[in-house]
Amino acid sequence: MSELPQEDVLVVPRALFDEVGAFQGFCGDTAAYLPVLLDPRHTSWRPRASVEEDPSFKQLIPYCVLAWKDAAGATHYFAYTRGGGQSEKRLRAKRSVGIGGHISSTDGEHGDDTSYEAGMRRELAEEIAIAGGWQGRCVGLINDDSNAVGSVHLGIVHILEVERPEVASRESELVECGFDTLAALLADRERFESWSQITLDALAEGRLG
Repeated sequence: MSELPQEDVLVVPRALFDEVGAFQGFCGDTAAYLPVLLDPRHTSWRPRASVEEDPSFKQLIPYCVLAWKDAAGATHYFAYTRGGGQSEKRLRAKRSVGIGGHISSTDGEHGDDTSYEAGMRRELAEEIAIAGGWQGRCVGLINDDSNAVGSVHLGIVHILEVERPEVASRESELVECGFDTLAALLADRERFESWSQITLDALAEGRLG
């Protein structure tokens, strides 16, 4: 039985994050963080298997939130549930409003913003099919050191405004997909993973511009 090929993922030292200014929760100051975090002088490609349990590194993860406005101008957000066979066992059966994943060395050799953008688009294409056009903008970062998953990851939050609410899962482990109002999602807040809870709270507070 052959072994799976090693996946090398984009990371920065935790010490760099501390130097720029570590925070807990959501931070909307992308200008202070992204030029440093995506500087190839600081990034590196490391085996995913080793950094998943190593909090001295932060894996950079795009976290894309899909938004659609109805005819009345009300905004609805895409949400889904992670199936029981999902590869990250620590997130199984949790609801989420974020699409994304690791940036891999196959996304670009330099570990810079171009590699990051390529990885974000690859993850989107692998996980969902968006009917129609969309426009994205980066709105902030998420850090949650309160749990084992969050301690080794750093989320970069993007809002993707879609033309119409026609988004389908391409992954068998992304189920119960659909758009809903912020109020409805907040009513079910406790079923969401921690990054989604942080995102929903920031949306409710008007902090995701």
